[in-house]
Amino acid sequence: MTTEFNNRILLVDDNPAIHEDFRKILIGPSAKAAALEAVESILFESPASAATTQFALDSAHQGREALDKVTAALGAGRPYALAFVDVRMPPGWDGVETIARLWEVDPALQVVVCTAYSDYSWEKMTAKLGVNENLVILKKPFDNIEVVQLAHALTKKWHVTAQAQLQLAVLDRRVAERTRELEASNAELRRSEERFAKAFRASPIPFAIQSLHQQRFVDVNDAFVAMTGYSRGELMDRTPLELRICLDYEIRILSQVRDHKPVRDMEAQISTKSGELRSALVTVERLTIAGVPHLLVMVLDVTERQQLEGALRQAQKMEAIGQLAAGVAHDFNNLLTIIQGHASLQLGMPGRSEDLTGSLREISAASDRAADLTRQLLAFSRRQILRPRVLVLNTLVRDLTAMLGRLVGEQVALRCAFAEALPAVWADQTGVEQIILNLTLNARDAMPRGGRITIETGTTVFTPADAEKNPEIAPGQYVCLSVADTGTGMDAATRSRIFEPFFTTKAVDKGTGMGLATVYGITKQHDGWIDVATEVGRGSTFRVFLPVTQRLAEPVEPEFFIPEPTLREYTVLVVEDDEAVRSIVREVLVHHQYRVLEAEHAEAAYAVWHEQGGEIDLLLTDIVMPGANGLELAQQLLAERPQLKVIYTSGYSTELFASTQPLDEGRNYLPKPYLSAKLTTLVRAALEPAVAA
Repeated sequence: MTTEFNNRILLVDDNPAIHEDFRKILIGPSAKAAALEAVESILFESPASAATTQFALDSAHQGREALDKVTAALGAGRPYALAFVDVRMPPGWDGVETIARLWEVDPALQVVVCTAYSDYSWEKMTAKLGVNENLVILKKPFDNIEVVQLAHALTKKWHVTAQAQLQLAVLDRRVAERTRELEASNAELRRSEERFAKAFRASPIPFAIQSLHQQRFVDVNDAFVAMTGYSRGELMDRTPLELRICLDYEIRILSQVRDHKPVRDMEAQISTKSGELRSALVTVERLTIAGVPHLLVMVLDVTERQQLEGALRQAQKMEAIGQLAAGVAHDFNNLLTIIQGHASLQLGMPGRSEDLTGSLREISAASDRAADLTRQLLAFSRRQILRPRVLVLNTLVRDLTAMLGRLVGEQVALRCAFAEALPAVWADQTGVEQIILNLTLNARDAMPRGGRITIETGTTVFTPADAEKNPEIAPGQYVCLSVADTGTGMDAATRSRIFEPFFTTKAVDKGTGMGLATVYGITKQHDGWIDVATEVGRGSTFRVFLPVTQRLAEPVEPEFFIPEPTLREYTVLVVEDDEAVRSIVREVLVHHQYRVLEAEHAEAAYAVWHEQGGEIDLLLTDIVMPGANGLELAQQLLAERPQLKVIYTSGYSTELFASTQPLDEGRNYLPKPYLSAKLTTLVRAALEPAVAA
């Protein structure tokens, strides 16, 4: 719609004289018209529209003609501001019907109805046309001034109305734009809230929202529900204190949060619905929801992480203790080799007194007991000599039952429960027997007034998920050996140290503290692990897990034999970094008519080899030495003379040495400590295999 001043008027009347009269009144040089314009100028304070306005007057003699002109004017963008319509216009449409038709096309057209009231009453007219602010009645006969006044007033009104509508249109556009902006903003806010709600619900970290002043839960996510064990309904509008969840904030912490200072990683203990305590790091921040202050609580459950860290620290501690124990055992084995060698050498000499013979036997027996202790230390440190073969634990436990019954005594009831079709394990029989024996004796000692020991076997499969929770576990199928007692049980402090060597809660003369340490070492050396469940006053259960094997059973190797005298003089190169051990080995071999060359380490052995290599028949070398080890020395010498015989010796398990040369006890490997008979037997078997066989 145009906002320019509109002076266009349409006169609809079937009388040509009326048209002429209106033309004179509205556009003729009439003094009355000029005076009226002056009056209108004062009244409307618009000189441009009142004092100088010139109306454009169009004529229509019938209703249809008027409709065509109104339609054309609208199409040209120049609508009429006002129409004077006579009520009587025979034939065809009368004035009322004409007005109705005109308003269908141009509802903004202002109409002055020229009537004598004898044609239509106001009630009849409004009944047909409805009440309309654009409808004005001009009673016939009319006054010229009244016509001019209506023309000025209504065209001015049209102009003002057009401007108002334009402003309203602008305002409507602005309102619509602002409404769209608000709708977009609200939509984005709803999306943001939806994203937050989804993130809040789906977060794997437990979240909760509490009221600041009362600490009541107003919302929790699924992870918080899972952690606490309570349902959402049980948590809503309750405080942690009421539920005994233990999220009890100190006054200092709440004061800090009220000052908009977040609390980060506060250590806390979370009690679940079942009563389990979970370790957690709690972060608390203040936030405002609908103008009300709240607490956003994030609970990071670190229970499993702390358990893994504890297990790692325990494993590192045990590894460090194991290295120390292995070093002690290795050095002690060298000493025992000297003691046993000299004792056995002297026992083989003739002409001894009975007192000397008795003393030598006591020395030999004591060294045997000391050797047992070093074997326990090596077992703990996973460096003992193993002779693994295919074993079925059911058979092993059955064979030990009679002996175990005698060991535990009459006050203790011994019960065994065997799983059917138990798979085999690849294990050292002596080591596994030692595990069973030590666990049974430990259970007996935990029941000084008697009780019950239950030994069970079974199978368990551990998944990769289980391995993630416990670093000691490797996925796979395991045979489980369980030894349970009804004894005194242990507290947490004792439980954390039971596998340490020489740690014991028994009296000084009741135990060495090596029983469980030995069990631990043997189990770890078999790639297994131990689980302990214990509680003070409610007994203990030790479960040993050994991996299942698919190997087939092999025949048992024969024992050592007593050698006959050598057929000729052989030359043996002895390489040993311990001078005392080297000395006793030399004495034993010389006593059995062997020629002995000595070297304290690999470099010295190379020098001896270059001087007398053609005369050397056998290399007897310790594996662990400063510089190049015995395996590397043998490899270099064998490269020069492949027919050279080699015997390796060490106080460590062969499994610790990575070598392309197989190490087989009784053939080319002699574990420390050893008796002179074992040494000479192995040397004779290597140099004269046909005679030894």
